[in-house]
Amino acid sequence: MISIPLSLSLWKGKNFIPARGFIFMVQFHLSPAANISRLEKSLGRLGPVQKMLLGTDGSVTGLLEVVTNSPVEVKTLVQKVMPADEAVASDLEIKPGEEVNFRVVLLQKRDSQEALIYAVSHTPICRLEAGFKDDLTRADIPIGVILKKHSIESRREITSTSFVPAGDEHCRAFGVFPREVMLSRSYKIIRQGRPLISIKESFPYNSFRERERVIIQTPSRLHLTLTDLTGSSGRVDGGVGISLDEPNILLEAEKSEELTAAGVNADRALSAAKAVQKHLNLGGAHITLRGGYKLHVGLGGGTQIGIAAGKALCQLYGRPLSVREIARIISRGGTSGIGTAAFEMGGFLVDGGHSFGPGREKMSFSPSSACGGIRPAPVIARHDFPRAWKIILALPEVAAGSHGSREADIFRQYCPLPEAEVHELCYQILVRLMPAVVEESLDDFGAAVNRLQDIGFKRVELMLQHPVVHRLMGEMRQAGAACAGLSSFGPAVYAITDGGCRDIEAAAREAMSGVGGDILITHARNEGARLRTAC
Repeated sequence: MISIPLSLSLWKGKNFIPARGFIFMVQFHLSPAANISRLEKSLGRLGPVQKMLLGTDGSVTGLLEVVTNSPVEVKTLVQKVMPADEAVASDLEIKPGEEVNFRVVLLQKRDSQEALIYAVSHTPICRLEAGFKDDLTRADIPIGVILKKHSIESRREITSTSFVPAGDEHCRAFGVFPREVMLSRSYKIIRQGRPLISIKESFPYNSFRERERVIIQTPSRLHLTLTDLTGSSGRVDGGVGISLDEPNILLEAEKSEELTAAGVNADRALSAAKAVQKHLNLGGAHITLRGGYKLHVGLGGGTQIGIAAGKALCQLYGRPLSVREIARIISRGGTSGIGTAAFEMGGFLVDGGHSFGPGREKMSFSPSSACGGIRPAPVIARHDFPRAWKIILALPEVAAGSHGSREADIFRQYCPLPEAEVHELCYQILVRLMPAVVEESLDDFGAAVNRLQDIGFKRVELMLQHPVVHRLMGEMRQAGAACAGLSSFGPAVYAITDGGCRDIEAAAREAMSGVGGDILITHARNEGARLRTAC
């Protein structure tokens, strides 16, 4: 079963640009129950403990101690007196510039130091008695305990309930992945009709759940070129690629009665999960895709979604299965092994293709989509890609890259390729491209990438592109990029530099002005997909 909820978008623009500040907020004029109901329409079901933490008007510390069966302590991360800006002043009903105590704390289990709640508070200094002020500013004491100690009569007024993307501070505190969903609520402690403290509390959507959940963040990948589509050597395919940190796909999964999926491209996840479920005779699960990017644009999204869905199902049921075996089961990697290797290990990757000829792995030239049951090509070289090299992705709003039957037709029409081109292609990879990565020589790397665009199967792929793709590559090189190329069947274009990106980005936008498009500046990811479990 596939469902598409009213979902948050983790990406700005139509394709893949990350939105670093999306917020879904429900305001205080609704009841806590109504607010939470609206959150569930956007995110999916919330657990009972999550609802209590979002809706309680009592002590969160006491609630956490009951839920975790553990004493809860405060770890102060930031504590300072500072002038209130206009937003804080308005919230606290004071004048801008008046002093407030700014406090950032973690509520955590005393025994294990496990982070439970991330809280940010502002307190007007002018409304604090001396004893209260001393306790607030010098000790790791929960605010509820301080209020009780000083016999301060007050009430809590919830002003908003929201979800936000995890920022760096949340990743450090909870070990979550960037842009994982964080549940959040803001409230004021009111004393004598005036705000005494304003507080914002956040915790991961995947915490305080009734069931274990698996969360996977995949990379994406650039596919620089296929290697040998002559078949004369007894091998075929082969490829070169780079794993990317962004854009990425965030997938969550938990056990359920049936196998279902929700979110953009849920059909891809469900199809892959069904294949793995059938192969291992596993139970059901609910899979949610929280973020991603368009398929068939040259970034390998279909492979990443499929392997992530299969991996999540295996993790939930304790059935170890290698990434390569999952890829084979879901019919990915039958031509190029780069996407599978990007999920498994990341970095700069070269795969060795498949044996070719009668009775061997492959007997015809064909894309991965037409190669069911064939194992992914083996990785024959892998090296960290220089982090100092910035990768500028440009994705014009033109027709999707060739896929499905059209892709298979192209292989049949243009293969085998001239042996002379393949020989030069192998020379460029072995003698120029690979040493340049190891020695971090961008000039040599760029020269090799630029040459790859004119030979082998990449020449064919480029020949079939919209004119804007050719214009993009030329303009980005002219603006200072060491190289520019087409990823897979496109239309994604990449450029690489170790300097500033502003001129290259401006050139790309100008080149796409007639069709529109998105740009993302990213880096290589020198590790595979990230997986964690939560409950």
